[in-house]
Amino acid sequence: NSPRTVRDYLRLTLGGREHEVFVAILLNSQHRVIATEELFRGTLTQTSVYPREVVKRALELHATAIILVHNHPSGDPKPSRDDIEMTKEIKKAAEALGLSIHDHLVIGRKGHASFRSLGLLA
Repeated sequence: NSPRTVRDYLRLTLGGREHEVFVAILLNSQHRVIATEELFRGTLTQTSVYPREVVKRALELHATAIILVHNHPSGDPKPSRDDIEMTKEIKKAAEALGLSIHDHLVIGRKGHASFRSLGLLA
């Protein structure tokens, strides 16, 4: 029911993971959560994310918006260059089909980073 609640939940569920995972929080037109799904699982330092699959799952569930989330097992939530490029690709694919990306959160043991707050979703 609030951005803080979402961040707290994600820090509890993803903050201590030893492998990188990518999660999509799928929202309806009233910004209510339809589903929270782990879409990809990777290694200690990276995961392969396919924009087509993210958008496909959102469309299957009739979502209108997505909050992207992944963890950094290293503990440092600072977005990498690859994180930024991947987010741009997903945003481009999503917007072409009428979906909006509300944010991309990176969760680490030492906190979180929000692409929206950092100005990376422009």
